[in-house]
Amino acid sequence: MDVSSVNTTGIVGYADSFSKAVTKNVIVVFIGISITYINASLIHTFSKHQIFYTNPRYILFIHLVINDMIQVSLTIILFVISYTIYRINVSVCCVFILLALFTTENTPLNLACMAVECYIAVCMPLRHVQICTIQRTLILIGLIWTVTSFNVLSDLFITLATQPLDFFHSRVFCLRKTVFPSPLIIKKRDITYSVFLVIVWGTILYTYFRILFAAKTASKDAKKARNTIILHVFQLLLCMATYVAPQLLDILQQWFPKNRTDSLFAYYIIVQILPRSVSPIIYGIRDNTFRKYLKRYLFCKDSIL
Repeated sequence: MDVSSVNTTGIVGYADSFSKAVTKNVIVVFIGISITYINASLIHTFSKHQIFYTNPRYILFIHLVINDMIQVSLTIILFVISYTIYRINVSVCCVFILLALFTTENTPLNLACMAVECYIAVCMPLRHVQICTIQRTLILIGLIWTVTSFNVLSDLFITLATQPLDFFHSRVFCLRKTVFPSPLIIKKRDITYSVFLVIVWGTILYTYFRILFAAKTASKDAKKARNTIILHVFQLLLCMATYVAPQLLDILQQWFPKNRTDSLFAYYIIVQILPRSVSPIIYGIRDNTFRKYLKRYLFCKDSIL
């Protein structure tokens, strides 16, 4: 996934009036705090009850929640920086962008793994305990980070090989294309994203149709798993909007030439923030077991004994 749109709005932030700039930053920070509070409640609920951290399904889910919480925090930091500091040191920007890339590219892979777990639970229930163990789940999470590491860190290595040392001491507007400017990176990104796209979508569609077939003649759990896969598809569609970021931004600028900053701000909310609010809905609200414990923490009540 491309995070070059993380703070695209900030590029033209100087065109906004002071009151509008303050309003946008307040909205973004408020949404970010709200999402972080919900996600922190999910993490707290997960850590306090053994029923969750001994279940591979919830382990994958909480990994996604932590991943999304980091992503939201980073995008908000970059957004605020784009309106205040404007230019920062390239080395510092590299750290922000690399972390944002890690968390962004982890999301679709994590969703694919969660879809596979649902498929095994529904279509191979007798083997689920043997296949989906805690150890294998942790290894799978490590594999997700390893795969994204090869793709993300290659951007840094290419930049180190093609840019002079002074470049990393300069100050730039913090975007992926400004700290990783090599054309080779763009070609590499297009190829790897295409491969990820095929693998993730193939996995999602295969598991969905297998679960859909099972849901016609099987239990209520199969039908619920089918609906969960549908929500995974919706979240994946939102996350993959960044694939068409340049084209989408061009369309917005053509449609709303007089409201460019406002359309870019809406784009930022829809592409970067909205996908990160879907995860709590999938498990934090729909899952009966998680909801039972979550509501106590979410509304600052005493924990369940």
